[in-house]
Amino acid sequence: MNERIENLMLDATKDMPQGYYVPGVYFEKFAELVVRECIDKIETYQISVGNSPAGEMACDWTYDALKEIRDDIKETFGLK
Repeated sequence: MNERIENLMLDATKDMPQGYYVPGVYFEKFAELVVRECIDKIETYQISVGNSPAGEMACDWTYDALKEIRDDIKETFGLK
């Protein structure tokens, strides 16, 4: 299994008392952590373009598209 997923699984139980496991709470927290990880990737995505007007325009369009994707993911999964 991917190490990052394993860490998110452990993080999902971090706030639960030792030995206390509520599947619904765990799965909800794990899903939220996965979605937030995806959103973080979108928010930190870097685009390298030349210093031309066309490159800057493409960069703006791409950033706008990434923001729309991020917002759509947040809305779909009910995150703020």
